Amino acid sequence: MTTETGSGQMVRALTWKGAFWVAAGVPPLVLFSIGGIAGTTGKVAFVVWIVSMVMGFLQSFTYAEMAGMFGNKSGGTSVYGATAWLRYGKLIAPLSVWCNWFAWTPVLSLGCAIAAGYILNALFPIPLADSQPVLDWVTANLANYTAETPSVVQYMADNAGVTAEAAIEAVASADAVSALTPWFRVYEAFQISIPGLGTLHFNSTFIIGVILMLLILAIQERGIANTANAQKWLAIIVLTPLLLVGLVPLLTGAIDWMNVTNIVPPTAAYSGVDGEWNLGGWTLVLGGLYIAAWSTYGFETAVCYTRELKDPKRDTFRAIFYSGLLCMVFFFLIPFSFQGVLGQEGMLAPEIVDGTGIGEALGNMIGGGPVVTQIFVILMIMALFLAIMTAMAGSSRTLYQGSRDGWLPVYLSKLNDHGVPRRAMWTDVAFNVFLLALASDAGGYFYVLAISNVGYILFNFLNLNAGWIHRIDNAHMERPWKAPTWLIGLNTVLAFVNALFLGAGAKVWGYENALWSGLIFAAFIFPVFWYRHYLVDGGKFPKEAYEDLGLPYGEMGQRRAGMLPYLALAAGAVVVLWANWFFVLPA
Repeated sequence: MTTETGSGQMVRALTWKGAFWVAAGVPPLVLFSIGGIAGTTGKVAFVVWIVSMVMGFLQSFTYAEMAGMFGNKSGGTSVYGATAWLRYGKLIAPLSVWCNWFAWTPVLSLGCAIAAGYILNALFPIPLADSQPVLDWVTANLANYTAETPSVVQYMADNAGVTAEAAIEAVASADAVSALTPWFRVYEAFQISIPGLGTLHFNSTFIIGVILMLLILAIQERGIANTANAQKWLAIIVLTPLLLVGLVPLLTGAIDWMNVTNIVPPTAAYSGVDGEWNLGGWTLVLGGLYIAAWSTYGFETAVCYTRELKDPKRDTFRAIFYSGLLCMVFFFLIPFSFQGVLGQEGMLAPEIVDGTGIGEALGNMIGGGPVVTQIFVILMIMALFLAIMTAMAGSSRTLYQGSRDGWLPVYLSKLNDHGVPRRAMWTDVAFNVFLLALASDAGGYFYVLAISNVGYILFNFLNLNAGWIHRIDNAHMERPWKAPTWLIGLNTVLAFVNALFLGAGAKVWGYENALWSGLIFAAFIFPVFWYRHYLVDGGKFPKEAYEDLGLPYGEMGQRRAGMLPYLALAAGAVVVLWANWFFVLPA
């Protein structure tokens, strides 16, 4: 097959197993938000993961049917579903693709931010207050502190009742930790505050994160077969011990059943105190389901590579089905064992919430010593690489196919000599450099996650409804695998359940405006699409976009679904707005 530079074709180099291995970076996504969901939902956390994973698995059958309909398309299920909306509004189709992309692409920046934290902890650790170097520093410098030292005076003012001697000890210890902390650990070149968005931090986390991103880009530029092979070995190395973490506590009796019974939400996010099933408690749980969807639904990326499958008719369903089964194992086991061993108090530790201490916690869960713990820290970095490679491979192909179909800028549709969408990948990296600066502290990290998930839920709502629209409008198209009709109907109901999660859950993560920020970012596609469609393409989609639907060039075909798609959009908007108004955080 030819693979000309620029306008060449993608290479059909994958079997379903290759697509499965590329999607194997999804299970480690549980590690991105396991601490945040535990803090937000308390004892309900493991149930949240199970419910969310079951929903994701059911929904994937609608996506599998649509993927089989478009064996010549890349870019994933958002592309396949978007074609169903073309007849009902030119803006809706690119909105679905855009939302899917800006939901997936932050995995690059968020994963690199966590991995950078692990590397900083390993190479530039902050010394513990009771470590010998700190104690030696305090002994050598204690004489320099008196009750009149300004920092000691301030400490005594902030801590009423403390003695001068205790204040001197505390201040000296803090100064010792600061003095012995490697300079690069706290290095920050500068920061930029953006009103309404946050602060961009150009610090040590940012520097390491950019380097990691470029390394992963270099691997992927060699082609999808090389990426799949690298993913295969990374997955085996990472997922095997991760599976042990889920199983060993169950087999050894390390689960404290008090941690996974009497399942009630907390009194408030991160309170660690059992609450009750009132309006505030349900709001927290819906917030957990909202953010869990970003991870548990993610295996739909297995059908991003349909255009690169050797036998798409046979392999598309297999790729997404077996990827879903793999994810069910990990999203069921890991949160349950994690909660059963650590309990609420352990899961609320700052290093668990921000993700940088999860590797050590996993090592401790199987009773490992310092060596095993360090091995798990290394495995965590590799797991993050696995997830980032999956995200870069999938999100770049979404940009590529969006360009090919006439929704996104033309320059994104070019391939390199290996049939890889290089320009789309570089666009991914450039955008994530910006996000990395925003996510380089804990507050920005969860803000990026909360906003990106607005796009992901919007995409899922549109795509699940696309299943029944395709059934009505494109009944003539071949479906190598066809989902049961009752399941298409159930998944349509789940589309509105996701809308409920979006309205109620976005506010839970400490950002009352996350929903609106996400909707504003989603709207950015409108001027982008308008420029491409009307100024560049003269109001018509590329010829292949019509051919994929079996339509004459320039004709969109009959709207057999009538007003139903518009009613679905209106009902979805009502659910989101009602849920955002009705559900409130605990007082």
